[in-house]
Amino acid sequence: MPYWRLSGFYLFYFASLGALLPYWGLYLKSLGYDITAIGNLMAIIMATKIISPNIWGWIADHTGRRMAIVRLGSLCAALAFAGVFFQDGFIWLAIVMMLFSFFWNAALPQFEATTFYHLGDHIDRYSSIRLWGSIGFIATVWGLGSLMQGQGIQLLPWILLGLFTAIWINSLLVPEEAAGHLALDHSPLRKILSQPHVVGLLLVCFLLQAGHGPYYTFYSIHMEAHGYSLSMIGGLWALGVIAEVIVFLLMHRLVPKFGLRNLLLVSLLLAVVRWLLIGLFPEHLSVMLFAQILHAATFGVYHAAAIQLIHTYFKGKHQGKGQALYSSLSFGAGGALGSFYSGYVYDYFGALLMFGIAAVLSLLAFLIAWVSIPADKTT
Repeated sequence: MPYWRLSGFYLFYFASLGALLPYWGLYLKSLGYDITAIGNLMAIIMATKIISPNIWGWIADHTGRRMAIVRLGSLCAALAFAGVFFQDGFIWLAIVMMLFSFFWNAALPQFEATTFYHLGDHIDRYSSIRLWGSIGFIATVWGLGSLMQGQGIQLLPWILLGLFTAIWINSLLVPEEAAGHLALDHSPLRKILSQPHVVGLLLVCFLLQAGHGPYYTFYSIHMEAHGYSLSMIGGLWALGVIAEVIVFLLMHRLVPKFGLRNLLLVSLLLAVVRWLLIGLFPEHLSVMLFAQILHAATFGVYHAAAIQLIHTYFKGKHQGKGQALYSSLSFGAGGALGSFYSGYVYDYFGALLMFGIAAVLSLLAFLIAWVSIPADKTT
């Protein structure tokens, strides 16, 4: 198994996410955009995940050349992103973000499927590879906070372009998985999608990521409004992902002991607590530190459990489609809805209601998971 080459891709991919999510909204704010416009531009990045992964997933499942798609998507994403250097008008940036994210969002679901194929029967080792993505995120978000506080946020597009280029270069090093390695599954996709536990899981993922929308889009702006410096904001983001890394290191022990369903339920309940804390007590640093530690559950535990359930429910030739659906419905549709509503709610009603809605969505996800997802065999 090409452990370090797989890990390297996650390192650079999530390093770029560590530059994009916490700071792109602040960069747009520096260009003079208001809260609603920032929300709409960020929603475009999420919205392309609704379509892009499914198109590329269908192509991958029919050609068996997942890494070719990852390489093409990574290269085109870097080229498209370079458009931000030519103009900074709203329409132009919207077009650039749409083209860039259409290709950027093609890469990760197919790389996830490739990783699982390389893992074979050792899917419990997924977290030990994926944690390098979290390490990349931490290094970027923490380092950029201090760097841009001294040098200015105008450096951000250049740093992002360098990271997108590094993703493409690393993708050239990862071997294509042989099609003959795949387990065959002749069940039609619609039969899988008609199962209540599959529908329930996808709906849970959609709602939880819709709840994360305010965090990914406006957390940095929210913290800045309460007097936090860029370096402090970067430190808070990094703390959340450090907690996530610890969880990834422990997941191979937690899953056999507690089961995927129970871990998922706990992560959903803690998401309710986290959003209420961020909305109610942003001026209290100790509370914000605790809320960021909860990222270990609301993303780390959730993602590790959800992606293993997706791998279990979508077998053989449907692996690519399953990962694409997970990405498009959760991070795509859910993330786009979260970014879209949070922009308007934050602008007109403030952060408390915005994070309150996130808490309600997370609670609804918990109730659906409780009813629809059966206990797994590891419990």
